[in-house]
Amino acid sequence: MNKHAADGRVFIFDTTLRDGEQSPGCSMTLKEKLRVASALDTLGVDIIEAGFPAASDGDSRAVAAIAGLGLKATICGLARCHFPDIDAVADALRDCDRRRLHVFIATSPLHREYKLKMSPDEVIQRAVAAIEHGRPAFQSIEFSAEDAGRTEKEFLLQVFQAALDAGARVLNVPDTVGYLTPAEIGKLFKYLHEGLRCREAFTLSCHCHDDLGLAVANSLSALEHGARQVECTVNGIGERAGNCSLEEVVMALNTRADRFGLNTAIDTRQLYPASRVVSSVTGNMVPPNKAIVGANAFAHESGIHQDGMLKHRQAYEIIDPTDVGISESQLVLGKHSGRHAFRQRLETLNIQPDDVGFEALFKAFKQLADQKKYVYDEDIEALWLGDNQDGPWRLWAINIETEAGVESRNPRHKASATVRLLHHGAAPRSFRGSGDGPVNAVFNALRQTVDENIELMDFVVKSISAGDDAQGQASIKASIGRNQYQSNSTSTDIVEASALALINVINRHLRNQETDCGQPQAQRA
Repeated sequence: MNKHAADGRVFIFDTTLRDGEQSPGCSMTLKEKLRVASALDTLGVDIIEAGFPAASDGDSRAVAAIAGLGLKATICGLARCHFPDIDAVADALRDCDRRRLHVFIATSPLHREYKLKMSPDEVIQRAVAAIEHGRPAFQSIEFSAEDAGRTEKEFLLQVFQAALDAGARVLNVPDTVGYLTPAEIGKLFKYLHEGLRCREAFTLSCHCHDDLGLAVANSLSALEHGARQVECTVNGIGERAGNCSLEEVVMALNTRADRFGLNTAIDTRQLYPASRVVSSVTGNMVPPNKAIVGANAFAHESGIHQDGMLKHRQAYEIIDPTDVGISESQLVLGKHSGRHAFRQRLETLNIQPDDVGFEALFKAFKQLADQKKYVYDEDIEALWLGDNQDGPWRLWAINIETEAGVESRNPRHKASATVRLLHHGAAPRSFRGSGDGPVNAVFNALRQTVDENIELMDFVVKSISAGDDAQGQASIKASIGRNQYQSNSTSTDIVEASALALINVINRHLRNQETDCGQPQAQRA
């Protein structure tokens, strides 16, 4: 039997750094991956899937660096059922005390025939050989049957039984294309849970994609029918429509403990901070109506709702916002606030820098307080998330000239901008552009930093706090060549925020060109 089926412990397997990063525009630098990994460990994630070492030298270095952080979580690397892939994971995780191999092969008829060109027996043989090859190097092995949702259940049982016999102790059922419904996935897990046999303990795991908007519902159904590991990502990011959202499935288990009777090791107060870190690093904005961590998740505009909230909070809120790390207090700090008050506010916001980080954050807070009458929680969060620019270009200065009126000599170009940038710390270089307004002029100047065309796909600016001196946040989605990138940045000057966001997009593209070593094209669970 599944050892964990009788108790209430659910293991959270986070794949933000692997499956999440496969979301278009969400690639991360090594520095960013280390930051996310640390946030996941603070959150209390059980297993961190750090990457796919065989995909590229960059991925291998990132997995090795995360393995060397000394985190509490088990660190996992993905591999196809190829010995070189498995050896690459073993090499990347050699300095890690708690390491797991996650090996996968496709099992559905469609994949067997068109992608693998293998018979069912050949698929089983390949899976068994891979698991046996990996056993000496890893404390645990997880086996995934890619596209399990469209695999014949009898064959799936046969593959999993062979994987168990070969030494795998975590069996993952990926609904790779988000095809199943909650009722169907529940029946599948019940069938597997009752049919598999092993003298040692093993765990059934679910990995659900959100193509039909059912990833969280499917994961909960799997847990009700024997699964005890959930594979998910922060903010639900991932390929196509994304993965099961970590914060949603965790809070569903917490809030409806009466229904599920299951628990996790997640510190729910770290959910919102982790969400903000991932959003900042990937440039992927959290929709306002996103459950748990969206800006509107605990907002009430209807008069009836507001009246009910004033009389009793639970009339319209089933979750206390402080339980997920969202502070209810606002406007308390200004330029006269001292270190003690600032540290208390950080603690309320679940921001925990070390001593050096605190001093840097306090200095930035004081600088911002000189520009703004009040500093809000959202302002402090923006300072903490920081400037994610990681070179080669960095902003040095912006000069804007505008023309207005019908007698303008340049009716098509009403603004000009000179942008000065540092390149790898060298002397500033100037780029000049013109456009219909200051932001357009700055963007046209910055376009000169790359040889390829920059196509702006989406551009949004918004205030992140209250008041006419509020910080503005600029969010950009752009394509350069065949690649898509996302970024956001904040400043009290919205033109500067826009420039910083586009510079970050350009930097991501240039770093991507430098480190692109060719990634295996296999579809991953």
